[in-house]
Amino acid sequence: MRGIVFVGDGQAVVTDELQVRDPKPHEVVVRMVNAGVCHSDLSVLDGTIPFPTPCAMGHEGAGVVEEVGSAVTTVALGDHVVLSTLANCGRCSACAQGLPTRCRSSIGNMTRPFTYQGDPCFNFAATSCFSERTVVDAIQAVKIDPAVPLSSACLIGCGVITGMGAVLNRAKVAPGQTAAVFGVGGVGLNAIQALRLSGASRIIAVDTLASKEALARQFGATDWINAAEVDASADAIRALLPGGKGMYNPGGVDWAFECTGVPKVLHDAIDALEWGGTAVAVGVPPAAALLEKSIFQSFVYIDKGIMGCRYGTARPHHDFPKIAELYLQGRVLLDELVSQVYPHAEFHTVLEHMHEGKLARGVLAF
Repeated sequence: MRGIVFVGDGQAVVTDELQVRDPKPHEVVVRMVNAGVCHSDLSVLDGTIPFPTPCAMGHEGAGVVEEVGSAVTTVALGDHVVLSTLANCGRCSACAQGLPTRCRSSIGNMTRPFTYQGDPCFNFAATSCFSERTVVDAIQAVKIDPAVPLSSACLIGCGVITGMGAVLNRAKVAPGQTAAVFGVGGVGLNAIQALRLSGASRIIAVDTLASKEALARQFGATDWINAAEVDASADAIRALLPGGKGMYNPGGVDWAFECTGVPKVLHDAIDALEWGGTAVAVGVPPAAALLEKSIFQSFVYIDKGIMGCRYGTARPHHDFPKIAELYLQGRVLLDELVSQVYPHAEFHTVLEHMHEGKLARGVLAF
């Protein structure tokens, strides 16, 4: 079976020596059709996300149900599904409240359902969708309308829900509020279009690549700041939205979404807030990264806040079909996120193009 395996030392191999076990009663086997290559996959290769080897890579995929376990009732053979990385239990207090991203069972649950060259092989993010076939818990396979192309639908499972969910589920941005989005990649673009859906009055896109401005505006940005051309992006944001006179940097946005995972950018996002604003940490930084800000001047005295957001605070079985429906209505852009579709064997070409900043998303086809 074809797959892409992380073997350590920053190396991933495209191989046909991968195998996956049969499904357990509560699991399904999905034949993958398309998978997006996300920066979290790069983070495994560069060590930002430490992971044991060998590991079958990929976590943003869509495909067709090929086998179902004896206890599965939620999907059937032939269903088109988007895979969720949340292997949540469905029974704990968090799950009962509709908060699966807070389920303790949904994180750190590495298993080895694969073999690579005959040896046990870990999955990644409970999905491993860079494999021709994968096995997941049935709760992770979310049925969608087959009218949505799987080459676009696959992105719902990570980049789309992470960005849109940060705005709609976690921040709950209100009509008329203002926002800045730092980082105009796959996640940032989806934060931008969720802000558009929310009725935000100003949506300021911030990135270091001028080539991303047109796409940011297509997704809903009202303003653009090239962070490579300004001394401080927070100052540039406050210049667009000045506040009254006073101490502690008046002016700025109600919401700032940090979508790069770079600690300095999170500092900038906090500095770009108007009094009473909130920064949302969406990007995944290195595990040892720290945030150092004046509690008095940055938070307490001017009523600012900061919140984390895991996986868009997703409710996959509600959110994924809703996003697919909004796509079919023409209200959510998915096709426009797909910069290029590559044959599975050209995985390393996708990585090169990502490093060169050429892609919103590169998608693999099996």
